[in-house]
Amino acid sequence: MSVDRYQILFSGQILDGFEENQVKANLQELFRATEARIERLFLPTATPVIKSDLNHQDAEIYYQKLTRAGANVRISAQPRAAAKPVVDSEANAPATADTPPPATPNAGREQPGDDDRRRAGLEFTGKGGEYFGIWIVNILLTILTLGIYSAWATVRNNQYFYGNTQLDGASFQYLASPITILKGRLIALAVLIAYVAITNLVPEAAILFVAVFLVATPWIMIRSLRFNAINSAYRNIRFDFVGSYGQAFMVTFVWPLLNLVCLLLLTPLVLKKTHQFIADNSRYGTTAFELQATTRAYYRFFGMALLMVLGFAAAALGLMQVGQEILATLVAVAGYIALIGYFMAGVTNLFLGSTTLADHQFESELSPGKMVWIYASNVFLIVLTLGLFTPWAKVRMARYRANCSAMWIAGDLDHFTAAEQNRTSAVGQELGDAFDVAFSAV
Repeated sequence: MSVDRYQILFSGQILDGFEENQVKANLQELFRATEARIERLFLPTATPVIKSDLNHQDAEIYYQKLTRAGANVRISAQPRAAAKPVVDSEANAPATADTPPPATPNAGREQPGDDDRRRAGLEFTGKGGEYFGIWIVNILLTILTLGIYSAWATVRNNQYFYGNTQLDGASFQYLASPITILKGRLIALAVLIAYVAITNLVPEAAILFVAVFLVATPWIMIRSLRFNAINSAYRNIRFDFVGSYGQAFMVTFVWPLLNLVCLLLLTPLVLKKTHQFIADNSRYGTTAFELQATTRAYYRFFGMALLMVLGFAAAALGLMQVGQEILATLVAVAGYIALIGYFMAGVTNLFLGSTTLADHQFESELSPGKMVWIYASNVFLIVLTLGLFTPWAKVRMARYRANCSAMWIAGDLDHFTAAEQNRTSAVGQELGDAFDVAFSAV
């Protein structure tokens, strides 16, 4: 018994009330495709099929989304030898009408067909009780050795979480040497001691020390990112990071300074530049990652946050004006918590959901409410147990993050070529830790 399949057709026509440039921008945002790829949809010679192999419900969802974007599309029964779509999202059909069509991995390149693409979810198999044994031994030995064992503790912790994180039946690996980390920490400690001594003995020289440290900050960040990347592996293939000092200097100082000059109006763009710096300079073997998100997506993300703030603020002020101070305070606290959850989940979803590796697409579906609940309940239980719940809290968060993350694999993961097995010093990473310089995408 055959099942009817449907396809979405588009001949470059737009609906009344829309401008062509706006429709193109809307389609580019929906499909997360390059401008050139969207332009192909409007060519007279383009095939009209932009999405195929859909059931009727999913076809209706795509139809609604595309018509809202201004595209004059139609649904057609799919013949057995359907034309290859020009811009096919290649993902599973949206579950609800509120879900946009999934992103197109590496838009602008030839993509494999829907039958070659499958979803592989991340899985974390660690257990709180199991990790507690590692955690408590690490703490005791670090205290007994006056901190020297902390390098081995770091490696054991990372090996546990990496080894219990699986993708497509294979676990990740953490390959750093404790000795390398210890050397880096000793150098970082020596620099910190020198800074304290200079500050106390020659206060004027401290200014020069700080200036030198600021100049070195981009280098420290690059070394930290590269150390973590090159000591991480999957299927015996190492990751890498190839960012330059100039790129790090831009995202560390230039873009934030321009943002201040523009009264923080460039905040979404600064975040995008940071994400782009990390994603586009990351490698798996010799294959580059790529951030596909548009600047508009980042402004929309922050715009939603601004609307959330304004809404809760207006509600709280309204309650205060009618004498409901307690209720107004509760509304303000609820708004603050909602905003924290929105950023905790949203930044990760935006970054991972827009990152590709060759023809493979990543996915993150963290829930703001769930993130806040796990974080708040973890803090409460850690305080209640005087810190003993910490291992279970870490495992709990790691499991939730893994369960909400996935990779859409086009074909298989066996075609990657391992890059040269370079080694890099841990000095950059440990200097970053000593001076509390954090640099990450999420």
